[in-house]
Amino acid sequence: MEAMYRKISKDIYEKINTGVYKQGSTIPTEFELAEMYQVSRPTIRQAVQLLVDDGYLEKRKKRGTIVCAPKIRQNFVQTIANFESEAVKNGFHSKTTVLSFKKEKPNIEVSTQLHLNPSDMVYKLVRLRYIDQQPNVIVTTYVPWSLYPDLEKEDMTTKSLYDYFEECKNPIYRMERKMETIKADATAADLLDIDQADPMFYFHSVGFDRQNRRIEYSISKYRGDTNYFSFQLFSDKV
Repeated sequence: MEAMYRKISKDIYEKINTGVYKQGSTIPTEFELAEMYQVSRPTIRQAVQLLVDDGYLEKRKKRGTIVCAPKIRQNFVQTIANFESEAVKNGFHSKTTVLSFKKEKPNIEVSTQLHLNPSDMVYKLVRLRYIDQQPNVIVTTYVPWSLYPDLEKEDMTTKSLYDYFEECKNPIYRMERKMETIKADATAADLLDIDQADPMFYFHSVGFDRQNRRIEYSISKYRGDTNYFSFQLFSDKV
């Protein structure tokens, strides 16, 4: 005979699958569910934990237990693709909010990554990017002003940076990326609607043109709960 907590877990899953409990919404509390199913709270806790373990629910300190959106597959670690094209490929809608866009002198990290002199100027572009109305990633991008002096005329809420590079006849040819995992600080947590110290994917990317010039340096902070990254590996014994 099937355990009661598994039956309840299946019923909650069915409510998620049919939209009774919508993505991003909070399900009833343990107390409310116990009343609803006429069982003890430990039984409800077991039922809910099954769905948490399978990635359908997530427990949040401030909000309770929420219904998770399907994780977004990101392939850009192995291909050069813009955010919009990855979203469309996965069947999602994307949106971009520009938090900051200005010209400034690079700090030591940026000048080192882009091989610039301290007196050179760069564009600093900070964007908050959404998937299906949910904040997904914060991207801070630096571009040498000398290579793209008219970039500031573009509306970066709708314009793809990589498309702009293409239009300028100087696109990204290759990319170097480094991935780490970090904990969200207060600013990232607020912007991405997650809890402070939640896990995040942290990327440093440097883009090169065909002349091997460094034309982009980006720092990206992805939510850990809504993204995963796909890799292809090949044998070196071919």
